[in-house]
Amino acid sequence: MYPDDAIERLAKQIDATRRSERLSMNSSMVAGLRRQGACELHRICAEFVDSVNSALADAKIELSPPEYAPEMFRASGTNLIQISSQGRQMQISFLAGPQLVSTEKFLVPYILEGEVRTYNQKMLDHLEIRNQLLFYCIEDNQASWRFYDWRSARTGPVNRDLLVSLMEALF
Repeated sequence: MYPDDAIERLAKQIDATRRSERLSMNSSMVAGLRRQGACELHRICAEFVDSVNSALADAKIELSPPEYAPEMFRASGTNLIQISSQGRQMQISFLAGPQLVSTEKFLVPYILEGEVRTYNQKMLDHLEIRNQLLFYCIEDNQASWRFYDWRSARTGPVNRDLLVSLMEALF
């Protein structure tokens, strides 16, 4: 079975490289997709915060920045979104890598990369901050955010369910 696994892995890598090379030819398209990706990530976070806040009786979680527009995306430098409540933090940082499109850190071609870090005071006292990698991927003419948990090699879409599971671990 080993040779088939190696062939399958190589085939995926060749396909991913081909897709990334096609995208890298149009820098203005990639720039627009990056702004779209930043707005999409903020929208996912805002919908999560609104959903949780609508179910809370006393407490509240906050989103920073509270609003996001395409022109707020920093093409050079780190972009940051924070969700916090009662000393519990979820920080999402992301940036455009040095290449227009890459497959260096994730097999699916991506145009933005980052991570989500979660922590509370107890975790900080033990020097523990949990993190997962994030990638804004281009696949089959669609763009979407995906996470990669390096501890379990698990991957999936960045959505409300992911944010719930990350926030639940803080309380």
